[in-house]
This record gives sequence, structure tokens and C-alpha cells, in this order.
Amino acid sequence: MTYSEFTKRAKRFMRERLSLTDYTDVQAASANIRSNIPFRGPNIYILFVAIVIASVGLNVNSIPVIIGAMLISPLMSPIIGFGLGLGTNDTDLLLASLKNLGIMFVISLLASTLYFLATPLETDNPTELLARTDPSVYDVLIAFFGGIAGILELSRKEKGTVLSGVAIATALMPPLCTVGYGIANLNWHYAGGALYLFFINCIFIALATVLAVKYLHFPQAVEKDGISYRRIISYTLLIIVVLVPSFFSAYSIVRENRFTTEARRFVKENQAIEGTYIYDYSTDMSVKPYTLTLRLAGEALSTEARAQLYANAEKHGISHAQILFADDATIEVRRLNEREIMRDWLASTEAQLRQREDSIRSLRQQLDAYEALVLPSAQISAELQAQWPGIENVTLARADSAVLVVLIEKQHTPHSHPLGKEELERMEDWLSVRLQTPSVQVIKINP
Repeated sequence: MTYSEFTKRAKRFMRERLSLTDYTDVQAASANIRSNIPFRGPNIYILFVAIVIASVGLNVNSIPVIIGAMLISPLMSPIIGFGLGLGTNDTDLLLASLKNLGIMFVISLLASTLYFLATPLETDNPTELLARTDPSVYDVLIAFFGGIAGILELSRKEKGTVLSGVAIATALMPPLCTVGYGIANLNWHYAGGALYLFFINCIFIALATVLAVKYLHFPQAVEKDGISYRRIISYTLLIIVVLVPSFFSAYSIVRENRFTTEARRFVKENQAIEGTYIYDYSTDMSVKPYTLTLRLAGEALSTEARAQLYANAEKHGISHAQILFADDATIEVRRLNEREIMRDWLASTEAQLRQREDSIRSLRQQLDAYEALVLPSAQISAELQAQWPGIENVTLARADSAVLVVLIEKQHTPHSHPLGKEELERMEDWLSVRLQTPSVQVIKINP
């Protein structure tokens, strides 16, 4: 195969793959776009309901609810109609599209503002709302390429599900809901940023439509003249003006992303330094310059370790002034020499010995108290029987603060006599001295 034949086949292959002529119907697409521009009847109610649903989703930070609302919304039609009118020099279509887009805009603001005025839910962490307040050039790219996908989907003969994806990607409704939130809460930063994002989406969806209409050769309403060229120039200038703030916003996003990335790398590389550990960190982009807060645990950061952290941060483009320390979880560790260690050990040992002696003393006191309560029954019984042979059995017992002595006499014989009252009293006096107890009661039981 010669080079010439290869080139011809390659061109034919590319033409067959990239050609849109056989797959599009510009006449049907034009009629379809024009028919969906008028905004009346059910479309008004559908838009109002969709805006309320999207506002609820933003209020509770629910992405699925927001996506569902975007699928319901009919906002795309007048924007694409505006691009079609501009691309085909159809002034009537331009005016009709702008008129219906204005009606949609007013209804959307009214619905979202009323909702956020009436809702009892507080928005403590409105991440989905915040995402619509700082548009950048990346939102421009999403709107532009989403618009191209939308007009191509409307132009092809066999329709698919591309428009649903375009409605989600370009996100026309959430910015309008955020504008309503800003108005309801008098937060003009939210309202201004979201309104700018909505205009970006509208302008670049329309621009993508204009380019696609030109490329697909949609039928022109009038012949080209000086007015159409002036219109194109005016539209181009408008695009440039709209683009300028988005580039500044994109630059800020890139800087924030870079700072966050470098902060994460820095913390990962310096997680542990000496006896200190970085257990968490946070970045603050609301101040200039951005700050990195390090949360420390373990030993208190020494001067040398702090200097080392500053030096390592410089390698990641993080300056000394951008680093803050939160060391509430650190402790001060004192380095001990051998003499201090021995002194502390002796002090600890002495304290343990003192505690052991106190325990022994307490146990001895408890034992003495117990022994004081135990009566020497066998000894007392023997001593009593030795003094008074007529006693057969002796039982001793404590009753409150007194000692009770129970005697059982033997059987009387002609040569023995029972214990009398005087003897019992003398026995009680002796027992009181013997047992060191002030109160002793003797009870005699005759067999």
C-alpha cells in the first residue's frame, strides 16, 4: 500500500467516524427547541416544585435530592433557544428565549426565597450552598462542554439520555436556589456568587449552542449582515468580561488545592519528631496567608524540634508564619541524671516501707482488739474449780459490755454444801479483776 492510498483510507475512515451529517436532523432539532421555549401551563408549576425540591436538598445537604430536582427542571430550553437564535440570526427567537428565561428566573428566585424564609431548618454546615458561591473557570468548562453535549443530543436522530446528564452537570437550579437563600438571609456574598455562577452557565451553554449550530449548518433566519457581525462582537466582549472573574477564582482554587496538598505531605513526612506526635491538622483558607494548624500529642515540642519543623515546612512552600501549634495534649518531660534517678528510687522505696509498716500496725491493732474479745474459758474454768470444788461445769459468754458466767454444781453429798450468795458475790469480784471487766454476772444452775 502506497502512502497516498494509506492517506486516502485514513481520511475516509476519520470522515465516517467523525461525520455528524448522517446522524443529525437539524430541521427537527430546530423545531423541537423552538417548541419547548414558551414557558406556560404545567411548566410553571413543574419549575416551582423543582426549585423547592432543590432548596430542600441544599438546606439538608442532600446531593440525591438536588440531582432529582435538576432532572425535573425545564430551565435548559430557553438557554439553548437563545443560542439557536444567536447562531441563526433569528431575532424573534432571541427575544422569546430571553423573555421566557426571565420568567423562569423570577419564578425560581420567588420559590427559593419563600422556602428559605419559611424553613425552620438551620444550615450549620452548608457545603452544597457554599459550592455555588465561588465559581471558577472550571465551571465555565463544565457549562461549555455540557452545552455542546446538549445541542448534539437535541440534533441527533436517535435520542438518548444525554440531556439528563447535561442538566445534572451544568447545575442551573442550585445557583438560583442559593441566590434565594442569600436574599432570604441577607447574605449578599452567597447571592452574588451564585448569581454569577448562573450567568456563567447560561452564557457558555448558549455559546456552545451557537458553535454547534454553526458547525451543523442549521438553517439561517436571515442573511449575514453588519448587524449580525456586531452582535457576535458584542457577545464576544460579554464573554470576555464574564470570564475575567472566573480566572481569578480558578487561580484561588489552584492555590488552595496546592496548599492543602503540600500541608498533607508535610504532616505525613513529619508525623513523629522526637517525642512529639502530630495526631491531627487543619488548614484555614479564609485568611491570608493560609494557615496550617498542627495538633500535637506526647512530649512538649522542644526548641530544636520546632526549628526542624519550620525548616521542613519551607521545603513544601509553607512559611514560618503560616504554621500554628495546638499542643494541649502534650506534657513536659524532665530529663533526669543518675543521681536524681537514685534519689527518686530511694524516696519511692521509703514510701513503700512506711506504707507497709502502717499496714502491719493496723493489723496488730485489729488482732489485739479481737484477742480482747476472746474469753479464756478453759483457764477460768480450771481456776474456779480449783477454788470451789463443788463446781462441775463453767461456761463463759459476753453479753454487751458484761461477762456472763454460768455455773453447774455437782450433786450435793453429806460432806459438801451448795454455793451461797456471799460466795457468788466474792466469785464475781474475783472474776471482774481476773478478766479486767467491770461487770460480771454469775448464774448458778443446780442439777
